[in-house]
Order: sequence, then C-alpha cells, then structure tokens
Amino acid sequence: MAVRVQEADFDPGAELEALAAGNTEIGAVVSFTGLVRGSGGVETMTLEHYPGMTEKALEAIEAEAHERWALQASAIIHRIGPMIPGERIVFVATASRHRGVAFEAAEFLMDYLKTRAPFWKKEVAADGTAKWVDARESDDGAAARWAR
Repeated sequence: MAVRVQEADFDPGAELEALAAGNTEIGAVVSFTGLVRGSGGVETMTLEHYPGMTEKALEAIEAEAHERWALQASAIIHRIGPMIPGERIVFVATASRHRGVAFEAAEFLMDYLKTRAPFWKKEVAADGTAKWVDARESDDGAAARWAR
C-alpha cells in the first residue's frame, strides 16, 4: 500500500512498474490517471489540503479497499498546488490475482477519493474569475454504490 500527496508530477509508467515489481502472484494491474480539464475556460486549478489529515484519510480509503478486495498491492498519488489543463492530478492503481478485483477496487478508490478525500479545488479562468469547485451529485451517486 502506498499513498503520496505531492506537488511534483509523477510518471504513471514508473509507478506501475514499482507496484508490481517482484510479485509474481499479480495477474492484473488496473490504473487510472486523472488530468486537469480546461473546459469552461479554466486556466489553472489549485488544490489545497490539510497536511496530515489528508494523508490519513487517503490511507483509510486504501485500507478499506484492501479489506473489501483481495489486493496484492495498491497506490494512490494525489497532487496539490497549482496545475494547468492537461497536467496529471491523480493516479490510482490496484493489483490483484484477477482482473475483476483490480477493476472494482480501482473504481472504489476513485469514487471515494472524489467524495471523501479532504481536498479543496479552486479554478481560475482566463479573465481572472476564481471559483471553488464543489463535489458533483454524480460523484456522490457513484460513491453510494459502495455503501455497506
């Protein structure tokens, strides 16, 4: 299990290599890389977090995924700070013996990151207009399917 919150970019290929390195029990690796969208005239997006609390929340989400599914490994990387459209913002990867488990766990991680991780997003448009981004109802609906 690995959780990182960082300003620096990451290399998804290198992260996938590290995730499965030396574990011959892994039969499937599923990953998701989220990018900053430029729709609506967004020039920059800034992500803020509460250091310590955010990492603990991500670790709890990852631990729950490991409780629910037979995962061999997982990784969550979430960037903070200012970013421009096209930049990588989040990376989630899961590894398991079978693909179904890896796919489900990766979806769970992303759904819970979108709704339960303590990040605050601010978008700034070309005209300088800034707005804080709220969670969407569709994100809440996606996360609700995992309720116990």
